[in-house]
Amino acid sequence: MPAALQEPAWAGADACPERAITTWVVEGYRRLDADYSMDALVDDLVRVTGTLPGSPVLIGASMGGLTALVAAGKGRVTASGLVLVDIAPRIEPEGAARVAAFMRAHPDGFASLEDVAEAVTAYNPHRQRPASPEGLRRNVRLRDGRWYWHWDPAFMRPRDHRPDGPFDNSRLTDAARAVAAPTLLVRGQQSEVLSADGAAELLRLIRGARSVDVRGTGHMVAGDDNDVFTREVLGFLDALPGVSGR
Repeated sequence: MPAALQEPAWAGADACPERAITTWVVEGYRRLDADYSMDALVDDLVRVTGTLPGSPVLIGASMGGLTALVAAGKGRVTASGLVLVDIAPRIEPEGAARVAAFMRAHPDGFASLEDVAEAVTAYNPHRQRPASPEGLRRNVRLRDGRWYWHWDPAFMRPRDHRPDGPFDNSRLTDAARAVAAPTLLVRGQQSEVLSADGAAELLRLIRGARSVDVRGTGHMVAGDDNDVFTREVLGFLDALPGVSGR
């Protein structure tokens, strides 16, 4: 059973070599001024999953999770399962605003990877800082001698939050009600983006969905505790109908 993830990378992919795992990134990670309407994001997902054999399990965090939710709920992708990582139709405005402020910060980039690590630590002080900042290379790009976040600054412009953008609550709610695939919500217990109430609402919207809180993690669940995140996702995959396990 293939799995499709809308993430730049997932370290846990190495823990399940027997599964075909496809990861991809939205256009804005590769070129600037991409189209961030939900229709465009879902179209990208449809194109990627169309190259996969069988019905994939969709795994997505934040915007990737919302894209997977709409694609599965609206029948654009026939999913065998759905994993949403710290995201749901109802998010906390203050927490989302803090994430947006972090993404807008440092428009002139960083002089070094150490400076990138300092910014991450300031935003997320409960995460243990790694001994080396080299792992952050996948999150930034080097341009003209400076390091820039690996996302398009245009994504954070107000125009990107218009009704056809990725955060239209009514569209997301309607999609969640229509999801038929087995669904797992992995929430960071300390998340400021997805509250316990927001998670409970998702469980009411998607019949049979279940959730797990990962202790000591925030919105960046996989980055905060990849081992626990991987264990929860693999347990979900192993329990899906037609999956024999490892």
